Amino acid sequence: MKHIEEFVDERHKSWCIHCGNWIARLKTNRDHVPSKCLLSKPYPTELPVIEVCQDCNNGFSHDEEYLVAFLGAVLCGSTDPDEQSIPRSAAIFQRNPKLRERIERSKTECTTPDGDKRLLWTPEQHRINRIIQKNARGHAFFEYGEPMLAPPDQIWVAPLETLDATQRADFENIAQNNRWPEVGSRMMTRVITGQDLDEGWVIVQAGVYRYAVMQEGTMLVRLVIQEYLAAEVCWTD
Repeated sequence: MKHIEEFVDERHKSWCIHCGNWIARLKTNRDHVPSKCLLSKPYPTELPVIEVCQDCNNGFSHDEEYLVAFLGAVLCGSTDPDEQSIPRSAAIFQRNPKLRERIERSKTECTTPDGDKRLLWTPEQHRINRIIQKNARGHAFFEYGEPMLAPPDQIWVAPLETLDATQRADFENIAQNNRWPEVGSRMMTRVITGQDLDEGWVIVQAGVYRYAVMQEGTMLVRLVIQEYLAAEVCWTD
């Protein structure tokens, strides 16, 4: 990725985007958006970074670990560390047998109408939603300088393969409707230069993580992880 300067109102940086507390009074961390645990090594250069309070940043770690481990299990059909296609998932299952057992218990086997066997995994949805919301807030803030302090009005998360052709086309279509983002925002720079953009999607790491942010009266963030898990987070106010 390429470094992009931004020139948005400095007052928007006064709060932690997760808890809303005055950031000047808090211990802070520089947080990567997306979370680095969702990416593969070697990491892209110039990853998006924002400043958040240390307590919030640290408070996401267990749910981030859960999401990475759960995705790894779903993608390879197993919680066996040796069968993981995501190295970080393998490492998590290796060092955290309790989490491995927990995710293993979420697995059930079903038979399709054609007689094929398929595995179904039941996620702890609130934990996944929490990390999706965390990253969506970060993307909105990094690209537009907008701290989305209120809870989102909608969080939708599902595997891409569950969408039919029309739904998939709608999800993939990042329509700007000829509207340019705010002057000084990073998204404005992307629209003008095309930096890291592919048909409206910001490509953080091809095949691993991409996102899109649209602001048209609402703040809408879409993201795709491992070209498997799709999500949409929307703030209407």
